[in-house]
Formats: sequence, structure tokens, C-alpha cells
Amino acid sequence: MSTTAVVACGALAADVRRIARRRGWAVDVHPLPALLHNRPEAIAPAVEAELEQLRGRYEHVAVGYADCGTYGALDAVLDRAGVARLRGEHCYDVLAREDVRAALEEEPGTYLLTDFLARTFAHTVLRELGLDRHPELRDAYFGHYTRVLWLAQRPTPATRAAAQTAADALGLPLVELTVGETRLEAELGALLAAS
Repeated sequence: MSTTAVVACGALAADVRRIARRRGWAVDVHPLPALLHNRPEAIAPAVEAELEQLRGRYEHVAVGYADCGTYGALDAVLDRAGVARLRGEHCYDVLAREDVRAALEEEPGTYLLTDFLARTFAHTVLRELGLDRHPELRDAYFGHYTRVLWLAQRPTPATRAAAQTAADALGLPLVELTVGETRLEAELGALLAAS
């Protein structure tokens, strides 16, 4: 079996690596910075540059991103390169599409939190938005949210505490929904089979 390169979002890279290892899939994960999500217009060019770096090194390449706010720019890059990506609009779709849609329909003011986002919230959200320096801006950014929904992939006590800390920082109640990795694993398997 030849090794497949997976250019992965930094927020999913550890999950992709762990699932591939557990399943015995021959995968080399090439993570890109998770902070690209704060500037989604930079995702497609970053993926394109990484694909260029990998050209000729692997027979098979796949992309471990959903659209992630690129509004089709990522798909345009991948169409030109002949490379497939994870299905979905964002990582929440990849983790729990139907649960997320139901939660947003039930309560549109839901802020979604993944394990990665819970663990890195102080850096990826508070610091990046400047809320560590200007906490008075919290309500300008998050005033219309009514709850935090943690899509718990691997609900450890440490990640649960991190999710609660993130919800507290936003002044919102935390709701936990255990989604596991089943859907991500299935999507990743389908992606690798198609590559």
C-alpha cells in the first residue's frame, strides 16, 4: 500500500493522524496552521502552496479540510490539482453534520466548540480577537450567542474543563454533545479511498 499525503487543517491534524494510526492507514499528515480559520481567504492559497511542495513526492494526496469559509476558493484550487477534500461546509459538518444542523435550528444563537477549539480557546479566539487586551469587546463579538455547544469528540476531564472555561469566557452556558470520531473517521476513510 502506498502512503497518501493528507494536507490537513491544524484543528483536525491530530485527529486525522490518530484515526489513521488506529486504522492502519498509510498516511503522512501535513498540517497547516489552524489560525488560517481566522482568515479563511488565506486557506486556499496555503493549501495550494502545500500541494505544490508535495508534488511528485506522493502518488496520492488528499485534503483534510471542509470548505471552511473559503466560499468555493478551496474547491477551485483542488479541482485544478485533481485532489479531493473532506465533504462539508466546515469541520462541524465533518464531525456531526445532522446534530449541528438540528442544534442550530433549535437555537440559532449557538456557538460551536470542538475539542481543539476548547483546548486552544485562549489563543485561537481570545488572543486572536484581542479580547485578552480588550475584554469589553466580548459582547460586540459574542452578544448574539445564547449558548456554547461543545461537540465532544473525546470528552476527557481536561477538555471538559477547557470547554467550560471557554463558555465562561463568553458568559454563556455550556451544553455538551458527545459526537465521537465516527463521522470524521468515515469521512476520512471515504476521502482516502477516493484518492
